Amino acid sequence: MPASRQKPEGPLRRGWTTGACATAATAAAYQALLTGVFPNPVTITLPRGEEPSFDLARMELDDGQATVSVIKDAGDDPDITHGAEIVVTLELGGTPGGITFHAGPGVGTVTRPGLALDVGEPAINPGPRAMMEGVVKDLSRQYANGGDPAARAVAITVS
Repeated sequence: MPASRQKPEGPLRRGWTTGACATAATAAAYQALLTGVFPNPVTITLPRGEEPSFDLARMELDDGQATVSVIKDAGDDPDITHGAEIVVTLELGGTPGGITFHAGPGVGTVTRPGLALDVGEPAINPGPRAMMEGVVKDLSRQYANGGDPAARAVAITVS
């Protein structure tokens, strides 16, 4: 019989979703592309107004591309992805094009209708997509493009 997990004593330790980790990595990658500096730790605003900070595990900056990773801390939630490295590679295009999402290694692709995403799209849920789009738009207003992220194509690959 498999070992059971017991509830920890006292209050449960808070953790973060995979989407929050991907959003933090997106924010750090985009800010590094715009400024040349990785914010470490990076702070994001969640839909309910909380502002957690995330330490960056990997930071790579090349011409027009930044890769950032965050190690997921699920807190006391028995989440199979606890401790996983959530990697985001963000690329800027030279022409207008808006924000697109791509599935890297470890991220599935929608294969059947019935989800909130179209068949063929990366399996990145609408909530995390909206958070990642939001940080790109906020940072665009703060640093570049006159606030218009569509002024350059932004490709977000989550692994």
